[in-house]
Amino acid sequence: MKIIILSAVLALLASSCSNEETSNDNQILAPVRVHVNDFSVSMDEFPESQTRATDIANYNDVKAITLAFYNGTTEEYKTTQLRSSATNFGDFSLSLPIGSYTMVVVGYALLDGDEFTLTSPTSASFSPKARETFVNTQTVNITNAAAVDISATLERIVSRLKVDSTDGRTANATSVRMTLSAGGKSFNPSTGAATVNTGFTNTLNISAAVGNTTSSTSFLFLASDEQDINVTIETLDADGNPLFSKTVENVPLKRNRITTLSGTMYTNPSVGGAFQVNTDWLTGNNVPF
Repeated sequence: MKIIILSAVLALLASSCSNEETSNDNQILAPVRVHVNDFSVSMDEFPESQTRATDIANYNDVKAITLAFYNGTTEEYKTTQLRSSATNFGDFSLSLPIGSYTMVVVGYALLDGDEFTLTSPTSASFSPKARETFVNTQTVNITNAAAVDISATLERIVSRLKVDSTDGRTANATSVRMTLSAGGKSFNPSTGAATVNTGFTNTLNISAAVGNTTSSTSFLFLASDEQDINVTIETLDADGNPLFSKTVENVPLKRNRITTLSGTMYTNPSVGGAFQVNTDWLTGNNVPF
């Protein structure tokens, strides 16, 4: 009987020590430093085949960086740096307990009134408009208290649609409305693909002077690397009434590429003109309308 009791006591002590060691492991914090040192940026805006990595300090279109670590679906850490207020934009210092994490880094343009939301390694979104976006996700394992240094090179995951007029703006035209039949403003950071593929509408104010040609841009996330989308282009007056409307069907778009639609938008377009599509992704897509 004594032997049995002694054995039980020893087992309880061993279990207690084991639990204490596990608990202590969970309390160990490792310093982590993340340096967003490079952005993969295509040359000549971004339709060219040649790309270069540029330091974040030299790419001013990225105004904010959101960094997050997830343990499974649990958010362990998240912060956002703004270029306008960060001392060392792109450098982060934090501490993480022992464990395995998915690190998500999103660099993006940010204008007044924009909202960017990151909720998991597979869900992020913009409101009211999608912006130029770069992403890096990777697995980070913290096994002890030793310092961990991580470098992250972000890749552009958006497609850009330009609508250029070949005629001059009229005095009564104040904005351009672009309605896209697919794509979205939300995306999966792990894949770069759109999580909503129902399309959206962007209305953009015209800044060009009366008589000058205009250029309007929308960024969007695609459901796949390449996607054909119908685009309706409207010019509007100050009250939002359409002055001109044209739908271009099956416009080819590709991730990290610019597709340009060009044509008359302020005067009556010619009737019966054929649409031609330049599908050379390496130099951009020009779609006359």
